[in-house]
Amino acid sequence: MSILIHDEPLPYVPRLAERPLTAMTLVVIHCTELPDLATARAYGERVLHEDGTGNSGHYYIDRDGTISRYVPENRIAHHVRGHNAHTLGIELVNRGRWPHWWDSRHQTMTEPYPPAQIDALCALLGRLRASLPRLAAIAGHEDLDTALVPASDDPSLRVPRKRDPGPLFPWARLQASGLERIVATRPL
Repeated sequence: MSILIHDEPLPYVPRLAERPLTAMTLVVIHCTELPDLATARAYGERVLHEDGTGNSGHYYIDRDGTISRYVPENRIAHHVRGHNAHTLGIELVNRGRWPHWWDSRHQTMTEPYPPAQIDALCALLGRLRASLPRLAAIAGHEDLDTALVPASDDPSLRVPRKRDPGPLFPWARLQASGLERIVATRPL
């Protein structure tokens, strides 16, 4: 299946470390936990690190299935703590817990992933499997970043730092990708 990818590199892409395409072994699925793609882009453009870069996935898929590439595969994007060098990040536009990420009363993620978005994700995964020789596994952000943080409404409570892509993500749809699913080591 042919897919259209809109190349929209972030301004700091030349500052991101390079890597060989053979370095990537794992795809990490995220949800933006933001209201729309424009807000996600603005977050991605923020410079947060001393080297002049910020946090961003490689690919973003909007609710209608539109795919944008913000960071090329041969660059290391900052999208999951401790795993960036060997991973490729795919962000799905979804509100998640926005805007109360760490409020203990707002931990339920209620926005479903539209079929067009998941169809585009499946097509992108097929393309990536064909072009990245060592890509073998897939995980959710919540599976790799299992840290708990104090709740914003009650610091005596702890909530997951990351919950994306969350309980409504249709993992079964990705079985045909041939990627081995890595599962969280803590209960969510």
